[in-house]
Amino acid sequence: MTATSQDHTKPERHPQYPSLFAPLDLGFTTLRNRVLMGSMHTGLEDRARDFPKLAAYFAERAAGGVGLIVTGGFSPNLVGWLKPFASKLSWPWEVRKHRLVTDAVHAHGAKICLQLLHAGRYAYHPLSVAPSKLKSPINPFTPRALSGRGVDRHIDAYANAARLARDGGYDGVEVMGSEGYLINEFLSARTNRRNDAWGGSVERRMRFATEIVRRVREACGPDFIVIYRLSMLELVPDGSDWGEIVTQAKAIEAAGATIINTGIGWHEARIPTIATSVPRAAFAGVTAKLRPHVALPLVATNRINMPDVAERILADGGADLVSMARPLLADPEWVNKAHTGKAHAINTCIACNQACLDHVFENKAASCLVNPRACAETELNYEATPSPRRIAVVGAGPAGLACATVAAGRGHHVTLFDAADEIGGQFNLAKRIPGKEEFHETLRYFEHRIRETGVAVRLSTRVDAATLQGFDIVVLATGVTPRPVDFAGADHAKVVSYLDVLTGRVIPGKQVAIVGAGGIGFDVAEYLVHHGVSPTLEPARWMSEWGIDRDFESPGGLARAEPELPARRVWLLQRSAGRPGARLGKTTGWIHRAALKAKQVKMLGGVEYLGVTDAGLAIRIDDAEQVLPVDHVVICAGQESQRELLPALLAQAIPVHVIGGADVAVELDAKRAIAQASRLAAAL
Repeated sequence: MTATSQDHTKPERHPQYPSLFAPLDLGFTTLRNRVLMGSMHTGLEDRARDFPKLAAYFAERAAGGVGLIVTGGFSPNLVGWLKPFASKLSWPWEVRKHRLVTDAVHAHGAKICLQLLHAGRYAYHPLSVAPSKLKSPINPFTPRALSGRGVDRHIDAYANAARLARDGGYDGVEVMGSEGYLINEFLSARTNRRNDAWGGSVERRMRFATEIVRRVREACGPDFIVIYRLSMLELVPDGSDWGEIVTQAKAIEAAGATIINTGIGWHEARIPTIATSVPRAAFAGVTAKLRPHVALPLVATNRINMPDVAERILADGGADLVSMARPLLADPEWVNKAHTGKAHAINTCIACNQACLDHVFENKAASCLVNPRACAETELNYEATPSPRRIAVVGAGPAGLACATVAAGRGHHVTLFDAADEIGGQFNLAKRIPGKEEFHETLRYFEHRIRETGVAVRLSTRVDAATLQGFDIVVLATGVTPRPVDFAGADHAKVVSYLDVLTGRVIPGKQVAIVGAGGIGFDVAEYLVHHGVSPTLEPARWMSEWGIDRDFESPGGLARAEPELPARRVWLLQRSAGRPGARLGKTTGWIHRAALKAKQVKMLGGVEYLGVTDAGLAIRIDDAEQVLPVDHVVICAGQESQRELLPALLAQAIPVHVIGGADVAVELDAKRAIAQASRLAAAL
């Protein structure tokens, strides 16, 4: 089935993004643009009582202009659950709740597909099944190998679930065949050790996938979208090579798929695929590589977060659609803003994973660091205030910016003060870290919101209680200050703060010790070991560092990793015993540790600091003393809340709220700061 880029009405080409806003004719239905909201589990799928929230979440994205939405994954049977009592569609009485979702999306002119996802050996429960009895390295449960009859029953289950999805009002389904889940496990020789009709040669290994697509098409008819998520780049040892991937794609096309979506990486892969340090559109080339081999529309995915990136992929002929999940968490109006020439107003996804994937893996509902309304659309709303008040917000870091713009957007008269000469606070440090360039986008967004909402900004201004008299409410968002250390030699010239380093006031020497291995310590280490331009801004360098075959030909798409030599020799130290970085983000901590290991950073826990002298930093570990011959010691040993104004304000009986780091100084928790600030502003 071949799609064309025009419908019968021949709409005018968009002046700025003509490819992105060209309708896509699928023969039996037309998508209004080339934006596919990719599947992402939110946690709202797992309980019927949360479906009104799920409907509101999708409705807001549909109203925001998305052409096609794919839900989070629903298992076709019990054993395919991601976890006990997780999302599933296998019984007729489960259909009714889905009508809330599909009706809400259709009311805004978008189309929606339900993703069918069987967890396979990634299932976090003892009922898990797989093609072979092989435990995943990231799961404690060993799956049971499916029998031949069990394979047949699973194919029936997929067809049944697709039929029920159609009954629930969905325009189609996405069959999840990538990321290391059940279907992908059948396709790959590394996880399929069978010697029956479902294993062995590539033709037999892909039979499970093609039979599912064929049976889904038979069950749902010709006027039903069937997206197949094909694992085009597995990034695991002994994965499929390019020839096998092309063979699979052709077989999926012949089986009756409508669209092929791109799957990148397995969950057990040791290469990052969606973190902020991954270059934008880093993997779009693999989708383009498949395009000559099939006639179906193809979807490019991963780290496509701004309209110019999406337009370039489509205009160059690399894909027919672009998939975005987290960017539409960050800004449900992404499509409408792009269409109306307001890309500068987009609240850009920074790919931090802190409130989306980290939440899901911690059994919490997903949200978004830069948009705490995500998945909370029914409970967090910024309605116009009936009684505008004069509000002073002191501190223009993430918390202050969020509070000021939300409050002003509701109609309050807000003045934002900061002693610095630019907005951003600690984000101005984060944006300097190699791999965190996306933080520039958040500050650009807040600059726009300040103008749009009419916040009065007073930079380079230190305020006192007298300055704030006359305001109805004062919000202290004054942030944090570095915590001092108390070991001998803390006042030595070698000892500097992370602020000194990241602002450029101090250029460290060739050998550096970092005291404190929290998030700031890891960021400083990244800053110190890189040369010049960040690899995140140069995809070829980034791929070489992580060991990705840039031609996408080899098994799993892997190549020999060739990390560049570090700019400095760095020791990353922490007082507490155990592995440094253990408390970093659940889905990204391993990336930071692996990146620094590749740069030969020595990470040590259980360190006692004996003092700094001209010879370096003296430390003790397990009763053994040594001197690190360093040129500088960078202190990243935590922060203290900065709220000196509070006593004077309280003494004058001025209503005061304390938010962000000024409230709780636990590392630099922008997720908490922005959410707390936004909820306060919504309540004022």
